[in-house]
Amino acid sequence: QLQLVESGGDLVQSGGSLRLSCAASGVRLDYYAIGWFRQAPGKEREGVSTISSSDDSTYYADSVKGRFIVIRDNAKNTVHLQMNNLKPEDTAIYYCAARFGGWGSLKINDFDYWGQGTQVTVSS
Repeated sequence: QLQLVESGGDLVQSGGSLRLSCAASGVRLDYYAIGWFRQAPGKEREGVSTISSSDDSTYYADSVKGRFIVIRDNAKNTVHLQMNNLKPEDTAIYYCAARFGGWGSLKINDFDYWGQGTQVTVSS
């Protein structure tokens, strides 16, 4: 059973940066496509970024394109979400999710494994 653990959430000022991490133990995370999702209070969970397992191709939601970068660190069996130029509207709980093999996706139902989430708060 794949278990995912997110970390790196914090309180940051608008324009600042954070790096979130999604770590796994016991299985190789590079066999899995990874998605990053977020859920703000009172809103539905939405896909933010994803990286495929086949060729590490990435895709981003329009709201974060040019500001967020998703990247694998296979040596640490971790996937990072580097978030730059953060805005108050980026405030949410951020989740990573995994599915075995295949392309990345921003659709919640495409993923089988989920982490517990990490809080990101951006102050204006």
